[in-house]
Amino acid sequence: MNVQFFGAVREVTGSMHLIRVQDESVLLDCGLIQGRRKESETRNATFPVSPRLIQNVLLSHAHIDHSGRLPLFVKKGFSGKIFCTRATADACALLLLDSAHIQESDAAYLNYKTVRNAMLQIKTQAKMHNATKKDRDQIQAVLKTGPHELNLKSIDELLRQYRLDRVDPLYTIADAEAAIGALEGVPYRYVIPVGSHIHAEFFDAGHILGSAVVLVRISENGNLKRVLFTGDLGRFDMPLLKNPTTLFPEEDRHIDLLIMESTYGNREHEPGQDLKGRLKDILTETAGRGGTLLIPAFAYGRTQDILYRLHELYDEKAVPQVPIFVDSPLASKITKVFAEHPEVFDDHAHKTFLEKGENPFRFDRVTFTESVEESMALMREEKPHIVIAGSGMCEAGRILHHLRYKIHQPQHTILIVGYMAENTLGRRIQDKGLEYEAAGRSGAPPVLKFLNKEYPLRAHVVRLGGFSAHADKNELMRFLRETNVTFGKIAVVHGEEEQSLAMEQALHAEGFQAFVPQPGQSIDI
Repeated sequence: MNVQFFGAVREVTGSMHLIRVQDESVLLDCGLIQGRRKESETRNATFPVSPRLIQNVLLSHAHIDHSGRLPLFVKKGFSGKIFCTRATADACALLLLDSAHIQESDAAYLNYKTVRNAMLQIKTQAKMHNATKKDRDQIQAVLKTGPHELNLKSIDELLRQYRLDRVDPLYTIADAEAAIGALEGVPYRYVIPVGSHIHAEFFDAGHILGSAVVLVRISENGNLKRVLFTGDLGRFDMPLLKNPTTLFPEEDRHIDLLIMESTYGNREHEPGQDLKGRLKDILTETAGRGGTLLIPAFAYGRTQDILYRLHELYDEKAVPQVPIFVDSPLASKITKVFAEHPEVFDDHAHKTFLEKGENPFRFDRVTFTESVEESMALMREEKPHIVIAGSGMCEAGRILHHLRYKIHQPQHTILIVGYMAENTLGRRIQDKGLEYEAAGRSGAPPVLKFLNKEYPLRAHVVRLGGFSAHADKNELMRFLRETNVTFGKIAVVHGEEEQSLAMEQALHAEGFQAFVPQPGQSIDI
């Protein structure tokens, strides 16, 4: 058998690995690559292996960097099943539709800008001077049907008329629906035949709702080989979700290859028990300044974790009772999925909320905003409040518009609660903001460009690493020490190169045979 490492190799996003045995091929994850727009678009549009040659996909969890290219994979000829846990299937149906909507919207907006700029140029050339406001209003009347609605038919016709380059979405909502039709949700610890030579089983990874460590058993020439894929490994001893699985079936005591994530391969999180106290202090300070606490957060997992902690703080009357707004229609839908799967919650969640008949994520100070109009009104709100909005890395979504209104004002706080990949706006806010804070906020503030405009970063920037759903270096080592299985080799993936190489060294020091594969590298087992 052969394993080839295609995605999230010496980087974080785009998880994808291939298992081949005889004439069968199974894919582990099919994630979207995130980062620099142009580079990501090119890489996402092509696959290193033909989708027609893959029998089935094993999906570790629903996050887009693990699932986000599935619609394109199906569109390009994949006709098998996408096996995952039941909670992952429920969440993935929402996330893939949302991703497709973003793809379509981004393409439509870029096409709108192309046509608008071409029409402005024509007006300017015809009048021998810059276009007037009346000219711009006339162009807008042709290209828009309302303040927030593009006239797609008109834009399409003008693209053809002026022979302008069209931007097509990576995939459409129809493509996402086709991929959703291929999802096959199964329980944890249920053996799945994914090929005549390959069987798989999911175990709780403790990362997000439905996340799984994937055990793959491969029979070849009378021999049984085993591959264990951590996907994204979760935290230990945290509220809401159970710990990552460390005890596996006795018959699987030896794993030939462990494919292990290393997002925080050389970093330690803040202790989980300090998070409530730190969150209390940050919220109290921000409200005291009359400011808004802006929290960029993934709709799936991070938003619910933050709501859970805030619910505890509000019940304890430990913080100012300012309104909380979840400005993400997707997060609203995902929160309902959480409520439908209480079987994966830990004892703390059951005792604190469920046994009292309370929903951990909904209480009287929380409002889920749905419409664009509600979101726009919220952006202009000046009284102290909390906004939790996507995307988690500030690359798209409603958080961009909240930042546009608030990033330049010092009374507000931007709270970083998750991993920010390289080359994302979230990483730039984090790095430049924390550097400015460390310098005592003296001198000119850093300047950030997004939405085609430059903004001074005067808002406070605070990072709470303990909210991460990824195991840090100590927890990754704890997983290895507490598990009841042994490992032949360990492939270190899903981490920026520096983090993966640091984890490799730490594993060598513990006596493990570890390596960091190169993109496209394959090994025989």
